[in-house]
Amino acid sequence: MSQTGILKRSTILIHGSVGMPLAIIGYPLVVYLPPFYTQEIGLKMALMAMVLVLARMSDVITDPLIGTLSDRWQTRLGRRKPWLLMGMPLMLLGTIMIFMPPADAGIGHLLTWTVLMYLGWTMVTLPYGAWGAELSPLYHQRSRVTASREGYVLIGLFLAALAPAIVQAMGARYQAGDTDGTVMRFLVWLLGTDGQLGTGYGPILAAMAWMLMIMLPVTILLVVFFVKEAPPQSVQRTDWKKGLRVLKNNGPFKRMMLMLLIVVTGESFRNALSVFFMQHVMQIQTSIGMMYLLYFGVGILGIPFWLILGRKIGKHRAFCVAVGVSSASILGMFFLQAGQLVPFAIMFAVKGFCFAAFQFLPLSMLADIVDLDTARSKEHRTGLFFAMSGMAHKLAMAIGLGLSLGLLALVGFDAQMTEHTDDQLMALRVLYIIGPVILYMAAFAIAWKYPLTSDRHERIHQWIVRRNARIELAASQP
Repeated sequence: MSQTGILKRSTILIHGSVGMPLAIIGYPLVVYLPPFYTQEIGLKMALMAMVLVLARMSDVITDPLIGTLSDRWQTRLGRRKPWLLMGMPLMLLGTIMIFMPPADAGIGHLLTWTVLMYLGWTMVTLPYGAWGAELSPLYHQRSRVTASREGYVLIGLFLAALAPAIVQAMGARYQAGDTDGTVMRFLVWLLGTDGQLGTGYGPILAAMAWMLMIMLPVTILLVVFFVKEAPPQSVQRTDWKKGLRVLKNNGPFKRMMLMLLIVVTGESFRNALSVFFMQHVMQIQTSIGMMYLLYFGVGILGIPFWLILGRKIGKHRAFCVAVGVSSASILGMFFLQAGQLVPFAIMFAVKGFCFAAFQFLPLSMLADIVDLDTARSKEHRTGLFFAMSGMAHKLAMAIGLGLSLGLLALVGFDAQMTEHTDDQLMALRVLYIIGPVILYMAAFAIAWKYPLTSDRHERIHQWIVRRNARIELAASQP
């Protein structure tokens, strides 16, 4: 980083690359894990929802603890880097055991390894997010950092969508009798079960596990060796309990946290039902992989648009636009009938275009909120802020996942059945469409009056710069 806060493009690109493997594990947990464990492993939907929510509850303890420790722990490598190196093997081991379970895996297996995976995920993602927020103090530079990271996230999601499309196509060829060839034999060895390559969700999750095993170590080692950490900006120490009390008095942070909690709950709620909706209501199961490929491909194209819009009208207003357009596209799906692939693909693509804004705008806003806290407290608690937002994000994912699957079980929908009544399909349609839209509109109302604008942030930043200059001048005098 230069003294002006302008970052090199290489720094931004290398730092953002970790977002790619994080996406490969994140989305399948919500999209493909429920149908895999309910339809192929045979777990009850309501019981699985309860287990996934319980696994997330461990973050209530680990998130603020790791966030605070990563602010304070000084090593030769820095404050943030050691956590990435320690969390990586835990995250990999947990993911492998969840995505590639043994034949006798039950509810205890899912709970144990999900808790371990989430611990590793916390150890990687929280220090990594705080590190990115500290790379530059400038409002729009932070947008570049978060846009780069979320661009990689979308690339990872695109790859995570490409894998199912390829695996499904190869599985269909194998089932049709095309079992020869080097590539096919390699895929059977890598992803198959008992020497067979099926068309279910097991091979898809196995492919994603292998992708993570390659990409996560490579990207973490790159960022550890080639990106410098910003020096700590505060010598004062506040225990984490007092830090939490300070956060309660930060108005923009509370508004942003509530907005994040609601919109991520809506996203998780919808994502958990997407495969069921496409499989049973739209009846386009063979095209599910292609739909997600389209979704994330369009999402990547949307990054420059939302970045530019955020500069012109403010990050919070750009977020509101994305929420509004997303809601309109989802509502349009309510009127689609089984087999209408093209209209569904168009509406799904519009939602994907908005997904980029959902990903990077709230995180960029959070980095600005840290400056407000620094101006008031004379401390730099980036890790604690990202810990609290990370905890809210994970809690929202658990709530959305548990609530959607629980309600689906409550209306009598059995994922292992191939035929469902009209009432069950209508219940699935209503849950998939109306539920998320209600949550999106609540997030819209909260975000619209968000107070920390670009102009206000610039005044805060300049005040911090002048204060730090006075402190350095006073320290230099005998």
